[in-house]
Amino acid sequence: MLSLLLYKRKGLINMKLTSYEEHKKHAFDSYCKKTLKNETINIQRQLKRQREVEISFSSLSEYELKKFLVRDDYLLDDHHFQVLGYDITLKNEALISALYRLSNEKREIILLSYFMSMTDKEIGIALSLARSTVQYRRTSALEELKERLEGNNYESISIDISSFNK
Repeated sequence: MLSLLLYKRKGLINMKLTSYEEHKKHAFDSYCKKTLKNETINIQRQLKRQREVEISFSSLSEYELKKFLVRDDYLLDDHHFQVLGYDITLKNEALISALYRLSNEKREIILLSYFMSMTDKEIGIALSLARSTVQYRRTSALEELKERLEGNNYESISIDISSFNK
């Protein structure tokens, strides 16, 4: 026989359940068991759907894995040039080194011409130079850059770009 222990001020006493209370207890037990059983079924269904849709990384081919690769670009890898209030960012170290070997005016003309898409006339107005002077300096700067970037000239020369004034 089941009994319920109740706490009173004076202590614990045994109390017999009536048939109605016994029925409620069994109904609650049955409800809890059905709920747990149905939750188990729901979780198993959810896991089955998940297994059908998801694939582990170990089962992917190398080609498929490459689709998920991400390359982080950090500002430390970039170099910033300030020209007439414009911020021009470059990543190619060979080009950065070659640009630093140019005079300031030639460097500014190259950066404005090729990275800011300005015409010789616009650059001349901005730098207070004649258009023909801008064109001559741009052409000579391109020749210098070509010489420095061609062949192995870059690999044999190392420059500390922090020593240049911007």
